[in-house]
Amino acid sequence: MTEFEPMTGAINLPGADGSKPLAGWRVLVPRGGPWGDSVAASLRARGASPVIAPMINFAPTDDQSALEAALAKLAAGGFDWVTVTSATTVDVLSSYGAVIPDSTKVAAVGETTAAALVAAGYRADIVPSEENSARGLLEEWEAATEGVVPLRVLALRSAIAKQVLSVGLERIGHHVEAVVAYRTVGVPVAQKVVDDVRAGKVDAILVTSGSVAEQVQAQLGPVPDKTLVAAIGPQTQKDAAAIGLRVDVVAAERSAESLIDAVVNSALARA
Repeated sequence: MTEFEPMTGAINLPGADGSKPLAGWRVLVPRGGPWGDSVAASLRARGASPVIAPMINFAPTDDQSALEAALAKLAAGGFDWVTVTSATTVDVLSSYGAVIPDSTKVAAVGETTAAALVAAGYRADIVPSEENSARGLLEEWEAATEGVVPLRVLALRSAIAKQVLSVGLERIGHHVEAVVAYRTVGVPVAQKVVDDVRAGKVDAILVTSGSVAEQVQAQLGPVPDKTLVAAIGPQTQKDAAAIGLRVDVVAAERSAESLIDAVVNSALARA
């Protein structure tokens, strides 16, 4: 398996000459909703034709009573901290009308999650400044809470998420209550999308998580060599490699814009 370094050097487009470097490119966007619409608009601004084909969706947790009990305890001030590892978790908090008291601090795994928290009327007290991941959040946490042990922590996660954060927090002496907030499920894409990818009619595929990587490999694989596979971060690249999905470029930052920039850089290099 070839190793690929993260792309660097963000590009502000259209370029100085007014060109659109992704003109003629068809790019598969694996998520719908506001995120997919926003990414599609950014791709069109760069000349691409986005193909929105949601490959994952989110379903309620199998243990709603445990989640409801944890949220009630949260509202009552039963936790010193709550960790939020995705924008989907924020959606769950909003849908339950969850209350986070002022006495409870909030840790967000990255800028996207932090922005979702603020948009939903919550706050983010810690956001990783370097690596937007559970591991990066754990490092920030240790620095921010040094000498304050033990803390009562509610760790909300998806059913398939690796418990890196929970295990790390317990390792340094905190009391962690890990609760599943939602499940991730695969969504079948239209047969035309499958046929177009296999025929080489899609120029790039955006891979935004390990769950998306699994669906790309299962539904569309093997992806033709000519099709660029772009991962949103190193962890997604590792998850893709673990299930046999080739990754050609990795975004320099864990954001949609950086992911698109990585595709643009590749398009310019090919040109």
